[in-house]
Amino acid sequence: MREHPEGISPADPQQQAELWRAFVGQVRARPDMAFQEHVAKYRQIFARRRPADGPAPVWYPDAEQRRASRLGRLMDQAGFDDYGAFHRWTVTHRADFWAMVIADLGVRFARPPDTVADFSGGPAATRWLPGAELNCVDSCFTAPGHRPAVILGVEGSGAVRTVTYDELERLVNRVANGLQRRGYGPGSRVALYMPLNLACVAAYLGIIRAGAAVVSIADSFSAGELRRRLDITAADGIITADGYVRGGKIIDLYARVKESEAPPAMVVRGLEEWTVLRDKDVLWPNFLSDCTDFSSVCAKPGEIITILFSSGTTATPKAIPWNQLTPLKCAMDGRYHQDIRAEDVVDWPTNIGWMMGPWLIFASLMNQAAMALYEGAPHGDGFVRFVGQAGVSVLGVVPSLVRAWRNGGRPGGDEWRHVRLFSSTGEPSNVEDYLWLMSRTGYRAPVIEYLGGTEIGGGHITGTILQPAAPATFTTPALGIDFVILDDQGRPVSPGEAGELFLIPPAIGLSGEVLNQDHDEIYYRDCPAGPGGEVLRRHGDEMARLPGGFYRALGRADDTMNLGGIKVSSVELEQVLAGHSAVIECAAVAVRPGHEGADRLVVFVVPGEKIAADRLKKELGMLLAGRLNPLFRIFDLVLVSSLPRTASNKLMRRALRAAYAEGSRDGMAGEGASGG
Repeated sequence: MREHPEGISPADPQQQAELWRAFVGQVRARPDMAFQEHVAKYRQIFARRRPADGPAPVWYPDAEQRRASRLGRLMDQAGFDDYGAFHRWTVTHRADFWAMVIADLGVRFARPPDTVADFSGGPAATRWLPGAELNCVDSCFTAPGHRPAVILGVEGSGAVRTVTYDELERLVNRVANGLQRRGYGPGSRVALYMPLNLACVAAYLGIIRAGAAVVSIADSFSAGELRRRLDITAADGIITADGYVRGGKIIDLYARVKESEAPPAMVVRGLEEWTVLRDKDVLWPNFLSDCTDFSSVCAKPGEIITILFSSGTTATPKAIPWNQLTPLKCAMDGRYHQDIRAEDVVDWPTNIGWMMGPWLIFASLMNQAAMALYEGAPHGDGFVRFVGQAGVSVLGVVPSLVRAWRNGGRPGGDEWRHVRLFSSTGEPSNVEDYLWLMSRTGYRAPVIEYLGGTEIGGGHITGTILQPAAPATFTTPALGIDFVILDDQGRPVSPGEAGELFLIPPAIGLSGEVLNQDHDEIYYRDCPAGPGGEVLRRHGDEMARLPGGFYRALGRADDTMNLGGIKVSSVELEQVLAGHSAVIECAAVAVRPGHEGADRLVVFVVPGEKIAADRLKKELGMLLAGRLNPLFRIFDLVLVSSLPRTASNKLMRRALRAAYAEGSRDGMAGEGASGG
């Protein structure tokens, strides 16, 4: 490598890469190096990088990683040594690809399928595995029974507990028998409203094994939002907890269950102080059966196993069902994109009410790995220690959590010495935060960016262990699925341009119905045709196509935003905010300061009385926390005299976003209240 004077960056990407590798060697020799030095060196080395060269990778795979990876082995089996060519094969030979995946996963069938796929109904109505009968829970217990299945930690305790596959399956069967004894089975819908802990995992799998469907509801939702979701799904029962501790605060779930007038509840005790149960409710130990054997209730591939909720552009949350095949998508993504292996311990701080909760269960267990579950707040020292104690090797994150760790100076030393791979989802990430995250392992562990949705059952754009990783970027469509990015004129974008991402169906995992809305209208109606005449499916992500084969997420194309990893519609927020006596009308929009990182909620309000913006911001924040979710926080509030509307009186949120991003409040704002 040609030498360069100190402080002068080369323009050649190869020389930049060599300098960065040399710096990584220095970091590993000096693990206590201040992160400010990392940032300074990163900026120095890549100062002259041309836009046409694309983002700068800070992690590169080697031959040994390819050889040991699940993805590398699958490519060898299929006869490919080039990842791009292999991905093209997975979307041009979809049936062959999924046949290979199903065999590699060792999926268990009560009756094998007649064929892998029936494409005769068209891309939007493909029938996968016709003729098959199965219960997806059976494929979660193919590992040797003595292997760890779940590793548990609890806030306020340094103890770590391990549950084996045999122990977990016996508990799952006790749940299934308990449900059957109380009349729950095929056709029943049982809600789960509790933290993601051992009882939750057993309940989730037990409900499905018994032939019923899980209604997954995030435990951060208020009693009113719980009631709404119970009504939408006509839930017959609910499994919950009395409460738990998070961030030092007691979360009283059972009080919300009673307030919502929920159906009969099976209650897991988690708090020292106990409250009196309703007459129709039962404690968890009394609900569980003593019988530890159970024959799974098998069904056709399209049978619903889980109903999850995802916000769209209306105030009513979409009730999206997962069926017996959706777990195959979860397990496939985890196996080949997150490279989950049998010896791994996988941790992803999440909730059973969001898709990453069920995803974690299937992606871990169907790949014979262990999942690590921490009951409590993941941003504190307790969780950081748990990652080390549990031997977590695959750690899932959301950008807001990474930012909290960084701001808190966590982790340090060798606490995360076992971590070999990070994966990030939930919201767009920030380059410097993710440079920091990789620096915690001396740049041994890459970040696999992962973006998808409840209606996909996993990701549509992601990264791999075989491709260089540049912070806050993606490298590929997920295996078995493809997309096109179109500009406002419906033309595919070129490198350096951005547009709306449309999926190219079919693929296992894609939803076929929404229980309470028109699925075709949401995902297919008025979609343009693809560049080759393909049927396209709307998803709603704005995506930039970058030089060098990279992509960057730009947020939502519609009026849905992502706050703290939770999708919520502008309309949902506005309906709550409009309940304040000082609000005549309002608009809720998402902004991304600096054009990267997480969505930030900005609220524009036309006030009906004179009120200070700071005071109104605080009071509206309390409204959102109490009626929707305490994780929703107002970043900024702007008082305006009117809101921009179209000739048909539609609110122009996009115009508000653009004006705010440009720093232009002229003619709109009287005063503002900035803050986090």
